[in-house]
Parts: sequence; C-alpha cells; structure tokens
Amino acid sequence: MEAEIEIQARINGEEVRKRVPVRQSLVDFLRYGLELTGSHVGCEHGVCGACTVRVEGEIARGCLMLAAQIDGLSVETIEGVSASGEIADLQEAFHRRNALQCGFCTPAMLLTAAALLAENPVPTRDEIRTYLSGNYCRCTGYQAIVDAIESVARERRGE
Repeated sequence: MEAEIEIQARINGEEVRKRVPVRQSLVDFLRYGLELTGSHVGCEHGVCGACTVRVEGEIARGCLMLAAQIDGLSVETIEGVSASGEIADLQEAFHRRNALQCGFCTPAMLLTAAALLAENPVPTRDEIRTYLSGNYCRCTGYQAIVDAIESVARERRGE
C-alpha cells in the first residue's frame, strides 16, 4: 500500500482538501483526482510542456511536481484561467490564426503565452519563440502560434 498524505490547496479559486499518494504527480492529481483534464501528460520528464499549470502565479510543469508539494498553495489550470476570461483574447487569436490544430499542446501554449505577455507586453517574434521553446507542438510548425501571440500583444497595445 502506497503512503498517502492529506493536502489542502486552492485549485482554480476553490479550496480543495484531499488525500493523495505521496508519489503522485501534480498533473495526475489534477487529471484523475479532480477531473481537470486540460493539462496533458506528454513526456513525463518536463521537456514537452504539455502539463503546464500555474502554481502561485508562475508557470510550472505539472509532471515534475508532486501533488504533495502544492499543500497550502494556489494552482490554476487552463480550466480556471479560461473560465476567468483572462485569456479570452489569446483563445480567440489561436482560433482565428489556426494555431491550435490537434489541441494537445494548446492549453500549455495558452498558459505560457499569458505568462509571456504578463512579463513582456511587447515581445518580438524571436522573444515569443524563445519563451515558447519549452512547449512542443507537433502540428502547427509554431508559425501560427507566434502569429496569434504577436497579434494579441498588438491588440492589447491598441495597434
């Protein structure tokens, strides 16, 4: 029998108290323990970025964190960020620019793009590419994703 620990965290603005296996990853906890399936499991080594979530406002790899590590912390998933309307313009731009195709990487790309624009509201195309470099996309070739993010940056500046 695997050891368990009780954790309490704020997930997408709601208090959650659950018992979790001590070795369960954060992304598995979110997907299977809370049925928040927007964060995906890809490489399970922190390389592909599909499991990206926000922990205490910073993007983090859900496969590299244990669920036990979020005890007392705030976690936001794509479901919570999307429901808040915070990334509505990014979602619309991804749709408009066909930057989502299969959708597997899209939640992580959106969270990463939101972090970039919060940190740097006027990124160059090279800065966008560099910031996204930890997120793999096998469908789009990234051009449409960079176009979508660049268009949102311009729209937010009133251009």
